[in-house]
This record gives sequence, C-alpha cells and structure tokens, in this order.
Amino acid sequence: MSEETAQLEKSPPNEAAPAEAPAAAAEPEKAESPAGGKRKKKSVEVAVRLNAVTKRFGAKTAVDGVSFKVKAGSVYGLIGPNGAGKTTTFSMLAGFLQPTAGALEILGYPPSAVDELRSRVGVLPQDAVLPPSDKVGEFLVHMALLQNTPSDLAERMAREVLAEVEGKDWWSMRCSALSHGMAKRVQLAQALLGDPEVVLLDEPTAGLDPRVAYEVRQLIKSRKGRCTLIVSSHNLQELEEICDAACILDRGRVVASGSIAELTASSEEVHVKLAPSKDPQTGAMRAAFSLVPLDAIRAVPGVSRVELEDERSELVVYFDRKTTDAESVISHVLWALLNAQVRISAVSKGRGLEQRVMELT
Repeated sequence: MSEETAQLEKSPPNEAAPAEAPAAAAEPEKAESPAGGKRKKKSVEVAVRLNAVTKRFGAKTAVDGVSFKVKAGSVYGLIGPNGAGKTTTFSMLAGFLQPTAGALEILGYPPSAVDELRSRVGVLPQDAVLPPSDKVGEFLVHMALLQNTPSDLAERMAREVLAEVEGKDWWSMRCSALSHGMAKRVQLAQALLGDPEVVLLDEPTAGLDPRVAYEVRQLIKSRKGRCTLIVSSHNLQELEEICDAACILDRGRVVASGSIAELTASSEEVHVKLAPSKDPQTGAMRAAFSLVPLDAIRAVPGVSRVELEDERSELVVYFDRKTTDAESVISHVLWALLNAQVRISAVSKGRGLEQRVMELT
C-alpha cells in the first residue's frame, strides 16, 4: 500500500476516496425538467485548473502548491513515483477530498459543485469495487439514473457504453463473476456513462493483460477531442503514447509540466543508437564512434550541439526548434552517417518520458 493511500484511509469519512463503494456514484439531484435534462454547459477552453493547491494530513503535506491547467479536449497525464501526490491530487479533482489551500476548477466550477457537474464528470478510482451481487446491466442502469437520466433512456445509454468497452455480452452477468479485466472495463464504462466532458482515470490499465491494456488505450485515444481525460499511471510508455501533456510530481510538488514533446525534448533532441562495424580489410570490429563525421553533423542547419555517449553507444544531436524541426535534423544526420558508413540501430526524438522522469524524481 502506498503512503498516499494509507493517508486517505486515515482521513475522515467524508473525505475518503470510495475504494469500497461502486465507482464514483453521486446523489441524484432534482430534475430541471420533466425530461431530466442536463444543466446548460459552460463553454471553457481550460477544462481543469489547479492553482497553488495544497493538501495536508495533520503534519504531513501530501500535495504542496501544485498548479497546472488542462486544455479542453486533451489527454493529460499525472506522473510520479509512489508518494509523489498523484492519488491525493486525483482525489481532490474527483471531489473525494477538499484542499487545505489553493483552488481547483473543473469546467469552471469547484469539484464540490455536485449539481453543476453531475453527469459532466466521470471518475474511475484505482481501487473502485463493483457491487458483487448486481448484474452488470443493473449496475450501469442504476448509475445512469443517478445522473438524472430519464428511466426510458437509462438502459439504452448503459448498453451503448458497455458495447463501447467490448462488453455487450456481459449485460446479465453478476459483477462477482467478472474477471479482473472485464471488471475494469465495466468500471470504465461507468466512468463514460452519459458522454461526460471530463473523465478522471486512476491507473486504468493496472493489472490488465497486454491485449486488454491495449484495447483500453485505444478507447482512451478514441475519446480524445470528445472529452478531456486526466490519466494517472505508473506506465510511462503508455502515458507517452496517449497523452498530449502531463505534469510530473515528486514529493507533492510539480517538478515539470508541459506538452509531451516539451517534457521529452522531442522537439529539441535527436538520439541515434550506433552499432559497431566490421573493417572491410582486416575483418576486425571497430567502434562506431571512430567513424562518426562530427564536423558534418555540426554543420547541419539548426544543430547547436553534438554529444557522443559511450555507455549507451549513442549520438545525441541538439537543435534549435525555432529554426528547424526533428524530421529535418534526422534526415541530414542520417545522410551524413550513412555516407561515412556508420551502422545505425535506432533513431528517436527526445529522451523518452521514462528517462525524463528518472532524471527529475
């Protein structure tokens, strides 16, 4: 159990994340019309905003002055090691916890504005548990009704979202009979009920086999642009694949934030993995570095610095993104290397999100 989760379990009942309750239910509000229509939506460019948010549990500060904003329609990642503050930040966004200081807004409202945000925000907590005795269809219809969905539409809505997660054949199954992967997808279906504008996903692929995890990632990608998604995960390759931007937390503080391209420096660096080559005359293997035409690479337009990293057998080329782009640099660098008969095993833009996080935390 992480230190953050332990702190959540010690918090007062009205502040605890519902790890033992069905995923993210809310109390029904009075319908605004006989049709039970949603409230008028407030158009925003920034879907989620945190300003100097702090959360303390007694003497312990779990989140310390965190600020970031999430553009509407994007996929945003929350990144950090255990104890970094991800779960606490997620719980405040979901309205499970109240901040000690600072301000949070979702679609222009604080998370505590239940009436204004009902059906507009979907939540999948990491430790959510389905009611074992309920059938899948019953559970989803019940959750739809809690969003003030008219009873004659609730079943159709539930069936549509269950089909979206490839679970239409599970309608009559008891939740207790579902495998872990099936249960995770039903929980995801619950978070997507009613086509919410903001969806909060905490470790959505944790414990899933590679195929199901891939399908969940594809589903998240398909929602990009239709809604805003905030994903908390330890799977950095996954986040690099699906996110537009991210925030890296360490010990409760933001150590870096921005677009994935900015965080990984993919718009500022090119990495070329080199391989040893055989001397055509002697047949002996020779180090790739001995053949690298450094002067030719330094002369490539926009290149500002060139480094050779012995341990990783890697050539790193830094460039000014204001005057050129990664694709142009790659084409010129590879041309120079191939003309010098340097063998190449891989090419990548930037350092990779995993390497970046290791450097910062």
